Amino acid sequence: MIHAGNAITVQMISDGIAEFRFDLQGESVNKFNRATIEDFKAAIEAVKANSEVKGLIVTSAKSTFIVGADITEFGANFAQGEQAIVDWALPVHDIFNAFEDLEIPKVAAINGMALGGGFEMCLVCDYRVMSDQAQVGLPEIKLGIFPGFGGTVRLSRVIGIDNAVEWMAMANPKRPDAALKDGAVDAVVAADKLQDAALDLVKQAIAGRLDWKAKRQEKLDPVKLNPLEQMMAFNTAKGAVLAKANPAQYPAPK
Repeated sequence: MIHAGNAITVQMISDGIAEFRFDLQGESVNKFNRATIEDFKAAIEAVKANSEVKGLIVTSAKSTFIVGADITEFGANFAQGEQAIVDWALPVHDIFNAFEDLEIPKVAAINGMALGGGFEMCLVCDYRVMSDQAQVGLPEIKLGIFPGFGGTVRLSRVIGIDNAVEWMAMANPKRPDAALKDGAVDAVVAADKLQDAALDLVKQAIAGRLDWKAKRQEKLDPVKLNPLEQMMAFNTAKGAVLAKANPAQYPAPK
């Protein structure tokens, strides 16, 4: 066992490949509460310290993948004021960045709902394989907040600005066919084939048949649009959102 925590375990399952498994003890779903975030940081350090790990598949032991941040912690967090929120959020960004920066290929095996921070966890992986029974998305706007773990930056580079704005502003979970069409995931497979598909991808990446470093770099580079193209993309997305939303209840797109 490489790491055994209350929310995450990491263990070798094949030659050079480890399973990074979310299984928050005492809860019916995985979520990013403060304890999970701390365990996430410790698990990353354990992987970094183990030279035998050449690739990761990220999985969930529950029927959902990760449902997002723990909304029961929001009230106490928001009551502390803006600076306290920043002081909490920036280290969390550092942890997600540290996982993304691991010098090994990482594949998310999305077995169920991956929403909010759960989908942002998928986005820090280099590849994403989705069960045909799963859903993904960034629904935070329905709570009056926006994605806080780097999803705004990464999704815009993975699926394009216009698609990303629509995903975030409309806040509707996406089914597998829509996620694959937009490029948010790399493959959709039957639920019973999910782990095999994730293993196959990471093996190909380790063998050099997939350029996982280039795949990761796409999320780190500036958006490949000039100012005019960016304006057109934002205006297109804004128009699509305003056409569907009630302006009286949905002022943000303005």
